[in-house]
Amino acid sequence: MRTLNVDPFWRTTIGFDRLFDMMDESLRFEPQDNYPPCNIVRTGEDAYRITLAVAGFKPEQVNVTVHQNTLVISGQVNQKQDQVEYVHRGIAARPFERRFSLADFVEVKQASFEDGLLQIELERKVPESMKPRKIDINVGKAVGHTDNVKTIDHTKVA
Repeated sequence: MRTLNVDPFWRTTIGFDRLFDMMDESLRFEPQDNYPPCNIVRTGEDAYRITLAVAGFKPEQVNVTVHQNTLVISGQVNQKQDQVEYVHRGIAARPFERRFSLADFVEVKQASFEDGLLQIELERKVPESMKPRKIDINVGKAVGHTDNVKTIDHTKVA
């Protein structure tokens, strides 16, 4: 059962629309067989690698595209080459499409294909303006502060 009801969250949160949309999309479009199998590895503080086992595919039969915050990996095998009568076919070579939702500021750095594995390197690059920064606290008079302060005399009540 892959049903997730986010209605209570919609009623009580502000500004999380994109998060709920991503959750809804991932539940709706994820294929049931998860083919081809993949690993997602964190290789650094802001670096990741997706590895897909694409045995039976050639590099020119696999496409990697990024559109907005979605990474799409697809593969198509030429059926003309398949002139062999199989007794048993354990290596799947069927068309596939895998989608990965990328967080903001995640960029695809490169893709490589070796030994039947497609490896895609990702890196999160947050702009300097979006990173937290420390604000120094000045001691003494504030900037723009003038000495036009009036003191009001008061009498001491016994």
